[in-house]
Amino acid sequence: MDLSERQIDLNAQNPLELIEMLVSSREWPFERSGENELNINVSGAWCEYSVSLTWHEEIESLHMAAAFDSRVPEEKRQEVQILTALINEQLMLGHFDLWSDDGVILFRHTLMLQGGAHATEDQCDALLQLGIESCERYYPAFQFVVWAGKTAKEAISASMFETAGNA
Repeated sequence: MDLSERQIDLNAQNPLELIEMLVSSREWPFERSGENELNINVSGAWCEYSVSLTWHEEIESLHMAAAFDSRVPEEKRQEVQILTALINEQLMLGHFDLWSDDGVILFRHTLMLQGGAHATEDQCDALLQLGIESCERYYPAFQFVVWAGKTAKEAISASMFETAGNA
């Protein structure tokens, strides 16, 4: 039975219930760390992503943060901040951050549900896909700066190159 066939009373549910069903159907490991927080591990092409979803009932919003499994060394953080700004200029939805205290790179976005709106399966799926696809697309650019010693401009240029066709 797929999600659309399940009887879900969205009016009575925290949107994390819907996310939990989506994640279960994909067989992704997850953990509910509380009523309003769900943590997911997603294996990408480049690394393992830790995705955290938090329901903020008081402001009726579902926040998603997808973190890379690596940390930026102190000496590379300034160039990574420049790269983050260059990448964020390209994004229509969401944004990347570099946590200053521990050097973790993450992608963040929020689904606003004010006025009694309820999350749909498509919205929740789009939120997850946006986070994962954004991380997958820009992970190499961050690695060019952190591990290859490239400048932010070199890294963004390399990440904007897209291959057409098949070999």
